[in-house]
Amino acid sequence: MAPNAGYRVIRRCLLLTLAVSATWAIDFVRLEHFLIARFGPTPISLLRDWQRTLADARSTAERTRLIRINDFINERIQFEDDLSIWNMREYWATPLETIGQGRGDCEDFSIIKYYSLKEAGIPLAKLRLIYVRARREGPAGPYLQAHMVLAYYATPTAEPLILDNLIPEIRPASQRKDLQPVFSFNSEAIWAGAPGNAAKGTRGTSQLSRWQDLLQRVRNEGID
Repeated sequence: MAPNAGYRVIRRCLLLTLAVSATWAIDFVRLEHFLIARFGPTPISLLRDWQRTLADARSTAERTRLIRINDFINERIQFEDDLSIWNMREYWATPLETIGQGRGDCEDFSIIKYYSLKEAGIPLAKLRLIYVRARREGPAGPYLQAHMVLAYYATPTAEPLILDNLIPEIRPASQRKDLQPVFSFNSEAIWAGAPGNAAKGTRGTSQLSRWQDLLQRVRNEGID
């Protein structure tokens, strides 16, 4: 074999190894099987569109990834409350369940955006789910409603950007005067508030039983 030919073979093998090592954190083959078994074939097109959106977003700048994924979820998932979807007052759906139903409430929107951005290559340290009190307008006047949003921190001390289903446009937290943060969390920790320098809990997320249950169900479905 000529030296150049040998070099090309080695290079191809190296590229193949790198391609294989750059695997998805989400096992989409397994996820598709779960989806069909539980929800039938109808949601498959939404699952595949979601997969393509994540794949396309991976090669873009982080801010573009935020916009593409936020827009996709807000446009393709219909908002409904847990009572209508699950016949339960409170239920945190996995990304698979949200895709399968094509519907979700604020927690479900935030959770699937969280996993989508993680899959698109955003470090978990830059992402937090935030419980807030949202000021809404009703027939009797303004009122506060429990709500969840996803926040992105470009740096640990940066002002977070808010991904929400109430206001589809991504805005800095300072421009969301309608939201009063209560606490924030991700897969690694819980914080007393939303700012980057908020006090960090010492027990991880063990006190959030719904979140712990959600994390386990997500892993069982093939999402790491």
